[in-house]
Amino acid sequence: MEAERTAAGTVEDVLTVFLTNRECPYTCLMCDLWTHTLDHSVEPGQVLEQVDYAIASTPGVRHIKLYNAGNFLDRRAIPASDRDALAGRLAGFDSVIIENHPRMCSEDLRAFQDGLSGELEVAMGLETVHPEVLPRLNKQMTLDDFALAAERLQDWGIHARAFVLLGLPWTPAGEFGKWAERSVAFARGAGCRVVAVIPTRAGNGAMDHLAATGAFQEPTLRQLEDVQEALLPGPGRTFVDLWDAERFASCDTCRDARIERMGAINHGQTVLPTVACLECHAG
Repeated sequence: MEAERTAAGTVEDVLTVFLTNRECPYTCLMCDLWTHTLDHSVEPGQVLEQVDYAIASTPGVRHIKLYNAGNFLDRRAIPASDRDALAGRLAGFDSVIIENHPRMCSEDLRAFQDGLSGELEVAMGLETVHPEVLPRLNKQMTLDDFALAAERLQDWGIHARAFVLLGLPWTPAGEFGKWAERSVAFARGAGCRVVAVIPTRAGNGAMDHLAATGAFQEPTLRQLEDVQEALLPGPGRTFVDLWDAERFASCDTCRDARIERMGAINHGQTVLPTVACLECHAG
């Protein structure tokens, strides 16, 4: 369960369901989500069983995210029959958020939306606008692909959400914030009403190899804080991802208080006073 500030300005619970299914066909360099996927496609009905279980376990929630470590419209991950039936399962929610690659945002999303009573939002990985880094991520996408997908979604009355990565390979550490901020600006300009900034992590094998060669280093908690502060206030809503944020901090004394502050900024969408620490001056 998560809590997120909605478009109406209130902080409400969001049921986040991580669906178990097949690995994404896009093998992006920095992705580690494949480590939690199956080597085969699920049988029809199995995705529905997962969603039914999650909904029954958390009654009363009005917002739901269906994340599947891949793409909602990938029929090898979510059978078309399950996708069609899901709309009925989710008809009682005020908002439904799914994830999808920009190049897979077909008109099938319109059919899915027609079965919902609430809003549909599609989360897409932009990652970065860095002209040299994006092509090397094996994202198999251009900025034009992303902008076109976002435009189509808006034409269909579907909202767009973007993921931006902080601290990508082949980027000097001193430029992490600059490229994250430029990427958020691009996503906002494309019409994304929500942007989530995610610190890039090692741990998937490829990123560890790049780290060993000096081509990659993880960002610091301070860099994530700086980006969060630089982006607020702004159009739409901008969040920083705080999952496992402790790994990016170098000071145990102020770490927890700083992460708590960042969570409060996520909820309030306004910058709060900094945390004073006698042990350090940077994270």
